[in-house]
Amino acid sequence: MLNLQNQARETFNKPLADCSNSEIYKILLDFVQNESQKLPVNDSKRKLYYVSAEFLIGKLLTNNLLNLGFYDEVKEELEKHGKSLDEVEEAEHEPSLGNGGLGRLAACFLDSITTLGLNGDGVGLNYHFGLFRQVFEENKQKYKPDEWLGEPTWLKKSEISFNVPFKSFTLTSSLYDISVLGYQQKTKNRLRLFDLESVTGDIIHKDSIDFDKTNIKENLTLFLYPDDSDREGNLLRIYQQYFMVSNAAQLIIAEAIERGSNVKDLADYAVIQINDTHPTLIIPELIRLLTTEHDIEFSEAVEITRNMVAFTNHTILSEALEKWPLEDIEEVTPIISEIIEQLDQMIKSEFSNYPKVHIIDDNDVIHMARLAIHFGFSTNGVSELHTEILKDIELHDFYKIYPEKFSNKTNGITFRRWLMAANPELTSFLNQKIGTKWHKDADLKALLDYQKDEETLDELKAIKHDRKVQLKNHLERTKGVKINPNSIIDIQIKRIHEYKRQQMLALYIIYKYMDIKKGNIPATPITIIFGGKAAPAYTIAQDIIHLILCLSELIDQDEQVNPYLKVLFVENYNVGEAEYLIPAANISEQISLASKEASGTGNMKFMLNGALTIATFDGANVEIEELVGNENIYTFGRISEEIVDLYENDGYDSMYYYKKATIKPLVDFIVSDPMLEIGNKENLERLHNDIKYKDYFMALIDLIEFIAIKEKVYEDYENEKVWWEKSLVNIAHAGFFSSDRTIEEYNHEIWHLDN
Repeated sequence: MLNLQNQARETFNKPLADCSNSEIYKILLDFVQNESQKLPVNDSKRKLYYVSAEFLIGKLLTNNLLNLGFYDEVKEELEKHGKSLDEVEEAEHEPSLGNGGLGRLAACFLDSITTLGLNGDGVGLNYHFGLFRQVFEENKQKYKPDEWLGEPTWLKKSEISFNVPFKSFTLTSSLYDISVLGYQQKTKNRLRLFDLESVTGDIIHKDSIDFDKTNIKENLTLFLYPDDSDREGNLLRIYQQYFMVSNAAQLIIAEAIERGSNVKDLADYAVIQINDTHPTLIIPELIRLLTTEHDIEFSEAVEITRNMVAFTNHTILSEALEKWPLEDIEEVTPIISEIIEQLDQMIKSEFSNYPKVHIIDDNDVIHMARLAIHFGFSTNGVSELHTEILKDIELHDFYKIYPEKFSNKTNGITFRRWLMAANPELTSFLNQKIGTKWHKDADLKALLDYQKDEETLDELKAIKHDRKVQLKNHLERTKGVKINPNSIIDIQIKRIHEYKRQQMLALYIIYKYMDIKKGNIPATPITIIFGGKAAPAYTIAQDIIHLILCLSELIDQDEQVNPYLKVLFVENYNVGEAEYLIPAANISEQISLASKEASGTGNMKFMLNGALTIATFDGANVEIEELVGNENIYTFGRISEEIVDLYENDGYDSMYYYKKATIKPLVDFIVSDPMLEIGNKENLERLHNDIKYKDYFMALIDLIEFIAIKEKVYEDYENEKVWWEKSLVNIAHAGFFSSDRTIEEYNHEIWHLDN
């Protein structure tokens, strides 16, 4: 049993009440590490390796205490001594190992794989500074290194290392492990993170994210997604990816041999799920190792590899489907470029008349998704709509060749993190109403028995208000920002990208600002919250951030408007911030352009926590609507078929929409005098012109309908009984989106692991 009082005296020679949050965090981390070391690692003949450039695992203390079964005990003991577990966890540095949904999904999957007792490790890189730490200065996004590697740490250095041969030098890796604990499981898995001991932050220029991209030995694992707007950046990304997959492949083969493989039967011992295209070079690397290190003929090595590798596609956006110039791969690792050329020749000899499926195109550019589909045994999308778009449009030529390879695996989220840890109040409510069986099977439908029960609906409303108060206190404590907990909390938190259409919500804010100025006061005050980072090279996304921050300042300064409307952009949004924001939300903004969002998982987290969704017919929004019914979700906008047709026929004219009487004043407000007094003329004019003349992701096409649906949502909020019924229905149907269900489907249909 854990006795925190005794531990505080042993470690810091003082009572628990006198310990700082950092000291208590150290005590608890050591306790969890000791408990996790008692657990054996999962074992089976066939093992999964989930290889991903990102693992956005979030802070680990609360989640690990929950999975080990000590959460309630620790929380109660801390409270007895005047301490808060939430505040203790704020002393933990969040691991900078991911950015958005891709990395968060990988983290949820690791949790579910372990909870289900499956033998599967994550494999990636140990980034020292992640993407970047976002700071706002002069209403603009600025960049600082996101330092998280320090003591105490969840990382354990192993004795495993491998040599990775590049063209001009060879690097020796180090492997660090983080234990992955399952819910009420007596075994564990690991997140395996490769690094270089020679990497150093000393090469960063001052307090920035600029560094010498050519110094590979010192920069290789510094940052996630280093800027690839020049060739040096391109090469660095290839160095990173090859370093990751070479280590992964060597680890996979070594562990399979330890378990009894003779290498020729490697596919009986290992299955590799590559999370998007970033790890695709594992295919030629496995072939290299099998042919050069294990004396296997090339054609047999190809077949062994093909039977091991499964590919998850996460996007239809062309810029996200990685393509590398052949000469750049050759510059990094000539032997891998040679193998890719051999694989390409195999495909060209078989499909000479189908250039769209060739791995290397006429411009000597390698298409990584094509390589993954041809030389893997499985390709899956991540929502029903996304998978159908892949099969019917984006990857149709491949689907005609390999229909048996394609399947759908709708994404999911782990309830341990996004309900039980993030929202203990709602967890207790559910336990009282429907028991605790849902902890394992994620079935919440029994809650529907209370749909008309006014006492239950009042409890649900009270929980949401309590979470709003907690969000208010958290933002005041950590950001120095005040919000009204009695307002409607309306949230859009995700990577900043034009297709996610933060700019459309900003145009609605302008509409609402103007409407309040006219004297149309909302019945309940409204707080609209954004969070997310824009890639440093993505100029328009940074302009969108600038617009939102300027609007926030303008509204804060306007005494006629600020009692009724608040706009907040949460700086350096991450998993920890999400754990406060999502349970407090009344409204979830899922407004991407139809056909562009593969799935989304934020939509699932908000739904699970009782927010109502404003949604386009995109990604998993479609499946949410199917589950809850049209009356319990707020849908709007063009459907994916219409959008796809507009792109194919160049049929969208932004000026046609801009000229509409409702829209023109909103777009022009971006460059109005009040905005130019606050903001930067270049940023605002560039964004204004882009929306007016280009609007590639069609924010204007759905804007009028979006304004109407948002006004309806705010109006419906005033009918409390109906609102909280809708909220309860959403929670009750969220069980489908458990990542346990997703992983069971992966295992049953793709991985075939024993447990």
